[in-house]
Amino acid sequence: MNTHPIPLTDTQLAEALLNALEDHVLPLTRKGVAAGNKIFGAALLRKSDGSVVLAETNNETENPLWHGEVHLLKRYREVEGLPPPEDLIFLSTHEPCSMCLSAITWAGFDNFFDFFTHEDSRDSFAIPHDLKILKEVFTLDPGGYRRANAYWTARSVAEVILGADAAAQQRLRARVDAITAEYAALSDAYQQGKAENAIPLR
Repeated sequence: MNTHPIPLTDTQLAEALLNALEDHVLPLTRKGVAAGNKIFGAALLRKSDGSVVLAETNNETENPLWHGEVHLLKRYREVEGLPPPEDLIFLSTHEPCSMCLSAITWAGFDNFFDFFTHEDSRDSFAIPHDLKILKEVFTLDPGGYRRANAYWTARSVAEVILGADAAAQQRLRARVDAITAEYAALSDAYQQGKAENAIPLR
């Protein structure tokens, strides 16, 4: 597979990823959680300048397959005139589940970035299904899949920040802390209301 490099520095990339979460994904996720959906979201950014092309959030109350990433890919195919996958950065709020990993691959993306890990989904957000499915179906332990392979390379936002300019790291980490706190509050809201929705794996 041919990969198109991202010309942004890690500092620029970290800023762009955090901007996408703060300004695009979180506003959608607030509405999604209020409607009974999980907290997972995703966005597409241009590799050239980090600007957001499209963002979405989980919509499992409409269809249990509409995880944040898959719902984004659905919308990506419905909107005309967007850049091709090789020109885009794929950002996922949480490390993608096995279905979403496959969807990103089939859609032709050569990268993805995640903010939270599978273990965060299980331990901090009380949504253990990603790791359970990896173990039960694929016999993989946490982290058992290859984050660099023939299809794509995955990096965490934390890794990107580690590569950022030293002068920017404290500011970037403060933004991470604020985003993490908001997701914790949204998770509490989802957990309190999830018994009333019709999502199969709550």
